Amino acid sequence: MSDPRPSSTDVLIVGAGIAGASLAAALAPHRRVLIVEAEEAPGYHATGRSAAFWHESYGGPGVQPLSAASFEALARPAPDFSDKPFLTPRTALTIGRGGAEAAAVDAFVAEFRAKGVVIDRMGFDAMAALVPGLRSEWTAAAYEAACSDIDVGALHAAYLRAAKRGGAVLATRARFDGARRVTGGWEVSVGGETLRAELIVDAAGAWADMVAARCGIAPVGIQPYRRTVAQLRLDVPITADLPLIVHVGGDFYFKGAGEGRVWLSPHDETPSEPCDAAPEEWDVAVAIERMQSVVDWPVAAVERKWAGLRSFAPDRLPVFGADPAEPAFIWCAGQGGFGIQTSPAIGALLAAQLGAPAPGGAIGAVDAFAYAPGRFGAR
Repeated sequence: MSDPRPSSTDVLIVGAGIAGASLAAALAPHRRVLIVEAEEAPGYHATGRSAAFWHESYGGPGVQPLSAASFEALARPAPDFSDKPFLTPRTALTIGRGGAEAAAVDAFVAEFRAKGVVIDRMGFDAMAALVPGLRSEWTAAAYEAACSDIDVGALHAAYLRAAKRGGAVLATRARFDGARRVTGGWEVSVGGETLRAELIVDAAGAWADMVAARCGIAPVGIQPYRRTVAQLRLDVPITADLPLIVHVGGDFYFKGAGEGRVWLSPHDETPSEPCDAAPEEWDVAVAIERMQSVVDWPVAAVERKWAGLRSFAPDRLPVFGADPAEPAFIWCAGQGGFGIQTSPAIGALLAAQLGAPAPGGAIGAVDAFAYAPGRFGAR
């Protein structure tokens, strides 16, 4: 149930997905926080549709520092945050055929080894021992032992509980209609009501540029893309701990999802308007065809399918920090498919910019300036 909305707040966070929830959890003990969410429940869109895993190389070298810094909080959360870890170990293979794809795997391994990632080159025989039915042309892989599945629902719920303990208020069915700058902050219209806020944080995912426009702020170019996932039941006894298997060229990924089942994506990135995304049959068919080019696995049934929107900035790095033209407007967007695995770091780093203590340890060592919206210059 939605909490009663206050008439004023220090920080208004637009969006209660993983971005807004992680920030609220870190900030609420130190500032008055109100989270407004247009849907009936938080996490309805990208957060609730993620096939999330912690995969240190995922998202590229620019995202890796945030992923690495977030690992400890996900693997060994503080007892007052969660009584169990959010990660379940699973290995990962980034695979390719011979020739150019094998060279791409070699470059991938070298690039991430240089950043301290534990990653090894693997040939066909070792790959085939991990992936039954692997076709012979797939001869190259980068092996990462430290990959894990993330319990997204438990993590998101823990952030929201922590935010509430800190005094944050969550208002659902509360559409952000716009805001205008006034002395000391913003006059904000939410669901037909007016309230005051010192700062606005744009954690609206696919709607981030739209929220900015409603505040008179120039967009940074956040583009939503549709991503499709299907759960397949197979006619072969694949184990639940099958590695995460990712194509080095970005054509697919799949992983075990229970005995004889996999989660599969064609790794599609179809540009989309912000919307309630739905899967298309063509994308599911393409995904199955690509998987069967890798492994000799007959498909018994498509048990379910879904789609979500992953949103990227033009340089495909997350965007968090104060807008350079309007410091009272704070970006927390462009988190692509890596927003969940980087949420501990992004939430803590951005909270420190807004009044919370600076984080220590690995998170405190991350250079947050690399992700500031000022990198896009005048807009």
